[in-house]
Amino acid sequence: MKQFLLRLFTWWQDQTFGTMLFTARKGQRVGEDDFGNVYYRADVPPLGERRWVIYNGEADASKIPPGWHGWIHKKTDTPPTEDGYVTKPWERPHQPNLTGGPGAYRPDGSILTPAKRPAATGDYEAWSPGD
Repeated sequence: MKQFLLRLFTWWQDQTFGTMLFTARKGQRVGEDDFGNVYYRADVPPLGERRWVIYNGEADASKIPPGWHGWIHKKTDTPPTEDGYVTKPWERPHQPNLTGGPGAYRPDGSILTPAKRPAATGDYEAWSPGD
């Protein structure tokens, strides 16, 4: 019952009830990425092709890897599963946006880190308009 209510009233944890019904009725599964996100498409006559993703876990658009990003935003017509998309050897693995999470960058001196900011060395001279 809890899962049903969560699906009915929330969108950030899983697909909504309406998305689940639309996916079951019209959705054609296109593929899945390394994060477990599943991509779908459907032809809706007055609107044309509609594309969407059902996230694995919390809905966060930054979880879409670069290969799928181009397809979901209609920059390309062929999904990465069909065009043989492979990442370059010099590319780092895709990472979702870490802002606000435990992996976010926190420099020394930030109120969210115990590290102290280094003391000023005196090599900086402030500009003043009369100089």
